[in-house]
Amino acid sequence: MLHRRTTLGLATLLPSLLPGSLRAQGFPERNPRYIVPFPPGGLTDIMARLVGQRLGEGWGRPVVIDNRAGGNAMIGADLAAKADPDGHTLLAITLTHAVNATLFPNAPYDFRRAFHVVSVLGSLPLAVVVNAERSPARDLQALAELARSRSLNGGSSGTGSPPHLGLELFRRVTRAGENIVHVPYRGGAPSVTDLAGGSLDLMVSNLPECLAQIRGGRLRALAVTSAERHPLVPDVPTVREAGLPELEITNWTAVLTNAAVPDAIKARLERDVMAAIHHPETTKRAQDGGFQVLGWDSARSAAFVRAETDRWASLVTEAGIKPDA
Repeated sequence: MLHRRTTLGLATLLPSLLPGSLRAQGFPERNPRYIVPFPPGGLTDIMARLVGQRLGEGWGRPVVIDNRAGGNAMIGADLAAKADPDGHTLLAITLTHAVNATLFPNAPYDFRRAFHVVSVLGSLPLAVVVNAERSPARDLQALAELARSRSLNGGSSGTGSPPHLGLELFRRVTRAGENIVHVPYRGGAPSVTDLAGGSLDLMVSNLPECLAQIRGGRLRALAVTSAERHPLVPDVPTVREAGLPELEITNWTAVLTNAAVPDAIKARLERDVMAAIHHPETTKRAQDGGFQVLGWDSARSAAFVRAETDRWASLVTEAGIKPDA
């Protein structure tokens, strides 16, 4: 009886004693969870579902998309930071999280230390847009002159969001000062709706969120903030072509896991996520949604996220951006 108990005890301990490469072969052992700290239907959610579906097909286990919106995208991030470090919890992030590292110094997790960056999946530009009927600005330089001459209401999807950063950049590079009044919303859709309805004067909006209104003729796109023109709006110039190269900014989404996950499982996640995003069908669907597909390896992705966190820390500090009360 003693021998049998000892054998059972060793069998229970055996997985933890195996080399990491052997443990990774059995991954995943249960249905993985992919936390999206935004509501369903948004850009980050769409990308997570595309990649999660492909991962699930490869793993033979469905990947559960867990939308945990709120707290400026920190509720979901905190949940992922405190999850068991076994690789079964993934976290979708965007530029917002890199900004939060400075905007919320007392966050319940340390963004720079708590996570391992698996891959930067894709990026997308923003578009400088105005109301097509009400705005006299026909190009970006005309909007800059307008902003210097009178007060304009600029909308965004929330304080510290990429559209807010784009608006702050526009304010700085045009030297418009206090003439541009920031009006934060809870999400991109309501802000774009109010711009189309005439309640706002301009936005630096995530392109996919304003694309339908541009195509419908209610919004006028003056420039895209990427280095190259976007295939969904090929007639819209870049900010560099429009004379304001300092306004280049891209939103992006990446997938993370807990920093304490074993190296072998990190490597497995990196390999499988890159294969998922670069699958021809997944790539096409992401591109149709406005994304430039990246799918970088972990080392390049981590360096990029660090650089973005540092870059926007300067703007948040210099512009005096504060969380909503």
